[in-house]
Amino acid sequence: MDFNMKKLASDAGIFFTRAVQFTEEKFGQAEKTELDANFENLLARADSTKNWTEKILRQTEVLLQPNPSARVEEFLYEKLDRKVPSRVTNGELLAQYMAEAASELGPTTPYGKTLVKVAEAEKRLGAAERDFIHTASINFLTPLRNFLEGDWKTISKERRLLQNRRLDLDACKARLKKAKAAEAKATCGHLGPWSLGLHCLWQEPWAGSQLIQLWNDEVDKAEQELRVAQTEFDRQAEVTRLLLEGISSTHVNHLRCLHEFVESQTTYYAQCYRHMLDLQKQLGRFPGTFVGTTEPTSPPLSSTSPTTTAATMPVGPSVAGLGPPGEAALCLEEVAPPASGTRKARVLYDYEAADSSELALLADELITVYSLPGMDPDWLIGERGNKKGKVPVTYLELLS
Repeated sequence: MDFNMKKLASDAGIFFTRAVQFTEEKFGQAEKTELDANFENLLARADSTKNWTEKILRQTEVLLQPNPSARVEEFLYEKLDRKVPSRVTNGELLAQYMAEAASELGPTTPYGKTLVKVAEAEKRLGAAERDFIHTASINFLTPLRNFLEGDWKTISKERRLLQNRRLDLDACKARLKKAKAAEAKATCGHLGPWSLGLHCLWQEPWAGSQLIQLWNDEVDKAEQELRVAQTEFDRQAEVTRLLLEGISSTHVNHLRCLHEFVESQTTYYAQCYRHMLDLQKQLGRFPGTFVGTTEPTSPPLSSTSPTTTAATMPVGPSVAGLGPPGEAALCLEEVAPPASGTRKARVLYDYEAADSSELALLADELITVYSLPGMDPDWLIGERGNKKGKVPVTYLELLS
């Protein structure tokens, strides 16, 4: 208990000395040891790295999980060292609602069949999003978080210790300066014993020489303390400098993580594009080209080689007996309605023909439709006046 009390008293004295030194520096009443310019630049770079890492981390978390309540829940699970429960993505939830709507509204109707197809695509999009979030969290967020919770805490701890060592050093410098000034005054006889609190010495004839010896001892003690404080400060400054120089390695590591994040994001959007392209084809929307244009176009058949045509023209569902795409328009003119008869259909949405084998549609117009043996069930033959071509069933409402 005695040792603990002494240690407590010593710590309290050190804390008080540092507080006095810090206060006097703030009011300009004490000198402060300045760090070299290179060290200050390292400190500034470290602070900037920490601040921007925090901002990038927080905003990436918002990108991956826009719901703030969900982010708070995941944060609490991580702090409690518990596994974060699996969460349904928005795309998967939308797919579930669409599938349930199709089941209730009729999966065989044009609207119901389209809902089923879109639900499957949304489900695949949701799965791709889940994989992207998982990959980005491991390869990008985790290294940034490890830096803030590991390396930066170590750097901050050593910087605080360096600050304390500097305060101790400056306090020792101030103490030595005062001791030397008092010694000089005592030696010159300008300082009386009463003002030093040594009122018991003034009555003795040897009081002056004893007073000088006391200040000499005080100067020697202050010099010894200053040497120790300077050694501890230099050692701590070197430790802190090494940690600050390690920020360069942190930048290299974060650069690698950033590349991995871009790769995972590229993969995610490429998967989304493929899924939506497949859905677009299933729904009968076949743009002639998907890059560099916003309007569906079809290259002239006469000016393109078979290889170029296959590379630039998406192939839609073929109709049995109608020949290859290049001859579709000629064969369609020779096709006669089946003996079973034809039906009227109302067009639900505008549809732009992808090639000459298809019939362009305008919303709310009435056309005549019929099917041929072997045709894809998602397509019908449509007639409007003397024009004839394939039309997607999902764009039609069949009338009795």
